[in-house]
Amino acid sequence: MFALDPAFFTTSAPLTRLALCDARLQLDARFAWLVLIPRVAGAREIEDLPEPARFLLMAEIVLAGRAARAIGEAAGRPVEKLNIGALGNITAHLHVHVTGRRADDPAWPGPVWGFGRPTAYSPNALAVATAAALAVLEA
Repeated sequence: MFALDPAFFTTSAPLTRLALCDARLQLDARFAWLVLIPRVAGAREIEDLPEPARFLLMAEIVLAGRAARAIGEAAGRPVEKLNIGALGNITAHLHVHVTGRRADDPAWPGPVWGFGRPTAYSPNALAVATAAALAVLEA
């Protein structure tokens, strides 16, 4: 049975439940950053998913990319480039990071993972980011 790794509760906030994945907002206001977590018990790698689920994951990654762009627009920082990665070095359960990047973001051009300390969202900015993401994810 699938259970969300407790690490996600401290680093991200729930957005919505997609067909395959739980979509979450990474709690770092420096980046328009979503995490997709397939609800498949024991999945550690994309290759662990059945073929139909792999295709569905790709569709949900594209959707999350659109949501990241919407978050960037809502924050007045349009996304210039999407970074997509399934690292799993710290949290083993398969999850995919979809991160909106800009040439002026603090980690550019390097990776966001492990860069500096996360910046907490203000309550208003969190509400704006959440609403922007949900407008895409639940359309």
